[in-house]
Amino acid sequence: MIHYITGGERSGKSNFAQDLALSFSPTPKYIATSRIWDDDHRKRIDRHIADRDARWTSIEEEKNIAAVIAPHDVVVIDCVTLWLTNFYMDTQNNVAESLELAKIEFDKLRDLEAHIIIISNEIGMGVHAQTEIGRKFTELQGWMNQHIAKHANKATVMISGIPLTLK
Repeated sequence: MIHYITGGERSGKSNFAQDLALSFSPTPKYIATSRIWDDDHRKRIDRHIADRDARWTSIEEEKNIAAVIAPHDVVVIDCVTLWLTNFYMDTQNNVAESLELAKIEFDKLRDLEAHIIIISNEIGMGVHAQTEIGRKFTELQGWMNQHIAKHANKATVMISGIPLTLK
């Protein structure tokens, strides 16, 4: 079961995903996909960690997320944007290669017997990126979001803290 949750920054995605995971298991896993880029990013990660209590098992995995999910796990993967950034940086901003690698890894999730809640961002709904690298990443994110949403069992968009069911 894959539940896809998307929305803008600070739309309530993480809280919704965590509450959903706890409704399925008293001891869910939280897979953090982020690299630490700077002090501000570290503070944001620390805030997310502080939001979770002892019921959660935290796992840091930058790209190979399927490898850390066991059968019957309930997991929150946070988030597609940072996960894609890792592929994008490692391929020297090659959109096609990043998309292919991310699709291969995501498709492994579809074969797992686990309850996967995957969080993403709708960055294409925000300000138009000023740089070519930013515009290419926005395209990558949009194409990957479409792939995930197409194959997810359920999809929710968060707007101003309110979940809206897409499917």
